[in-house]
Amino acid sequence: MLLDSTDPSVEFREHRNQPPAMDDATTSTDIRLREGSSIAQRLVMSAFAAAVALCFTPGLFTHDTLEIIISVVALLVGAGFVVGIMLAPAVVWIITPNEILIGRQSPFGKLRTRIVAKDDIAGLQVPGSKRVKARFQLVFTLASGERLTSPPIADVTHVRDTVARIAAQFEVPNVEEPVNPLDASNPEMHLGEPLEAFSTRDIRIVSLIAVALSAVPYAYKLWRGWPPTHVDILLLPLGVIAAFAVHRYANLVTGAFWIIRERDIRVERLWGDGTPRADHIEGHDVKTITVDRRGRSEDEHCIVTIRLHSGRRFRSPRIGSRVEARAVGTEIVRRLGIAAESNKI
Repeated sequence: MLLDSTDPSVEFREHRNQPPAMDDATTSTDIRLREGSSIAQRLVMSAFAAAVALCFTPGLFTHDTLEIIISVVALLVGAGFVVGIMLAPAVVWIITPNEILIGRQSPFGKLRTRIVAKDDIAGLQVPGSKRVKARFQLVFTLASGERLTSPPIADVTHVRDTVARIAAQFEVPNVEEPVNPLDASNPEMHLGEPLEAFSTRDIRIVSLIAVALSAVPYAYKLWRGWPPTHVDILLLPLGVIAAFAVHRYANLVTGAFWIIRERDIRVERLWGDGTPRADHIEGHDVKTITVDRRGRSEDEHCIVTIRLHSGRRFRSPRIGSRVEARAVGTEIVRRLGIAAESNKI
């Protein structure tokens, strides 16, 4: 049975493949880290990859050599994605006061376990993720020189406490404190990046490109001496409209910057002309707070959504996995004092 890294009840059950100590490492002082998609998520991602690959199958039945090659390559790449997604292993770490227990299992393989004793640990680093700003993994350096990288720390709001606790129990000196904008120890938690309006020069360049692209078909027909079609003529005003929209509303796509403080959230955004605007959310204003997926994957594209009694809705910048988003949402509930009936996380 494949380890489901999203199930909080995951334990190492295959006694034939685990040491006796594995059963004793289930106390409340243990730290559990998990990585790997559930079976349902794997099936969804595999089906999507297969569907995209199958869109190229008609090219196999043509007499065009190039189309046949493109179709074969697309099918092979799609098959590779499906195999990679389905065979990716699930990993579980259990960090106890005296050792680290590591379980690793592929969908069709046996559970493989490993124990790293406290005395074998020589160093600890906590690098941040390049893809997701508030995602941290533990990198242990062993006395042998080997480096072990853990699954991400799920509770992104208590990274500093978790790292300090692990460093203390393993007696690892000089561990650099991670810089975490979402840590609950911060007076202000920051979601997203501080906003900056696009420069006038950049907006003008993009507007000119939109007009130029819309005029290319019309200009090409005139250059070849062919009469422009209705579509060519229709593209001209559409290009002007697109340029106007870019000039007028470009800064609306800069997103939002959330500053989460005790008792309120400041949501900073930009108007279309680049001038800043700010909204404030207090606990008594909140009708519901939920964690939603906004994108392709629950591992990367989950957010916190707050709905107010007034009917307004605020979506946070992207946080990361559903577990990470829940941790942030729980801290927001605590800081704002949101009523229990409004908490839908």
